[in-house]
Amino acid sequence: MNQIFKTKSLEHVMAESEGGERLKRVLGPWSLTALGIGAIIGTGIFVLVGQAARDITGPALMLSFVVAGLACIFAALCYAEFASMAPVAGSAYTYAYLTLGELMAWVIGWDLVLEYAVASCTVAHGWSKYLGKLLAMMGMAVPGVVHEAPFSLHPNTGEVIVGHVEKLKDLEGNDIKVKEKDASGQEREIYDLKKVDGKEVVTRTYLDLPAALIALAITAILVKGIKESAGFNALMVAIKVSVVLLVIGVGAFYVDPKNWENFAPYGFGGLSFFGHVVWGELRPNGLPRGMLAGAAMIFFAYLGFDAVSTNAEEAKNPKRDLPIGIIGSLVICTVLYIAVAGVLTGMMPYGQIDKDAPVAEAFARLNMPWFTALIIIGAVTGITSVLLVMMLGQARIFLAMARDGLLPKALTKVHPTFKTPWWATILTGLLVALGGSLLPLDILADLTSIGTLFAFVVVCSAVLVLRITQPNLERPFKAPLGIATPIIGIALCLLLMFSLSWENWARLIIWLMVGLCIYFGYGVWHSKLRNNVGK
Repeated sequence: MNQIFKTKSLEHVMAESEGGERLKRVLGPWSLTALGIGAIIGTGIFVLVGQAARDITGPALMLSFVVAGLACIFAALCYAEFASMAPVAGSAYTYAYLTLGELMAWVIGWDLVLEYAVASCTVAHGWSKYLGKLLAMMGMAVPGVVHEAPFSLHPNTGEVIVGHVEKLKDLEGNDIKVKEKDASGQEREIYDLKKVDGKEVVTRTYLDLPAALIALAITAILVKGIKESAGFNALMVAIKVSVVLLVIGVGAFYVDPKNWENFAPYGFGGLSFFGHVVWGELRPNGLPRGMLAGAAMIFFAYLGFDAVSTNAEEAKNPKRDLPIGIIGSLVICTVLYIAVAGVLTGMMPYGQIDKDAPVAEAFARLNMPWFTALIIIGAVTGITSVLLVMMLGQARIFLAMARDGLLPKALTKVHPTFKTPWWATILTGLLVALGGSLLPLDILADLTSIGTLFAFVVVCSAVLVLRITQPNLERPFKAPLGIATPIIGIALCLLLMFSLSWENWARLIIWLMVGLCIYFGYGVWHSKLRNNVGK
């Protein structure tokens, strides 16, 4: 028991990173900031804003981004402090090992698989959907049987359905349109799976092939080298930021302030504790909605700034450049998110916003096909860069855990020519290709959000522990406001975690229990820290 709670020293961690098979330090402050932006702007801004604005927040989505951004700012300051102290691969996993012990390090490392690998599956889904729209505009189409996961969730009840739910049809093959009124009194069309003359209508699907193919292509790029990956990412970041700025600039001319008059149709709440709503209202499917519930959902959109810390071992001057990359990318993206949310909810009534490709569809309704095509190209490019950075981060997490003996030694292998953790990268690519092509988007996005929030709580807690136990430790970057910064970060992240449904908590607990089984079945017996103590 003493062993599994034993911590590593900062000196030991630094010595490990300097010896053995090392990664190349080639990333400067601009490259790190671009990696952060590359990870943040993608599925969140091009996909999730539609579902959040339409079903959960209304125009109050702008405030949801503010609340989520505040939680991230405090967490980012804690990440920056730790990253400047321990510029090695591993991110929150390494920070937990330094302060909370091996068991907690394993827990957060396993949780980071949710944040990076599962998030990559979600992003691959978004990429596949936008690619489908782009091909459709070119007169081509991906067959439906290989463009959706083999099962999905009922949009209202959440039950698992084999196949993909599309527009209902009667026995003659005609669409059945089901309508309801939203909170503003506007009528909108929905589709609900129910018996139609004794017949349920679903489309049989087998896998999302484009999601699998993009994951494998990104894997090949990541194996080739970190410098090449960073350069490819910088190009994609330049394209997608330009497209986002065009969306804001052009869309502003079509904003009707009347669409903001019912600013928070579902209220400012959405706070729940394990399924019991204490502030706000419920959606038809029993899940909370409101501004805070929206903040918890779109928190996925902020995923990525912490991915900068996973590349600490490849930063040229980590003590200076890592804080710049982490905080800079977060601030830039927060401003862009709020602006896009304002433009999108101002261009049309929130109940009419498309859920799958909201930004592109908003301009398509204005009869601007050329601009719609540009947005889709920007979305495909942007989501590609998110996938690259997420998979890049996951491979480094696997590398750090394998170095400590908690995962198989093969994952520590660095390619002799490319100097990348190629076995860890290949494993990541296979996991993302399988998950992205077989699992439904609804489960993946929410599971990623709660996993990320949990990671942020642990990092803020680790900073708080070090501030108290080792106040004189050298900190090249020190988060302001003393111990108030980690405490506020913990409080805000917990607030958003409790704004998620009890199903998300259940999935997180099950995920962590599976991880503990792996740790006690393999990791604890192969731990280098344990073996060294036993000698």
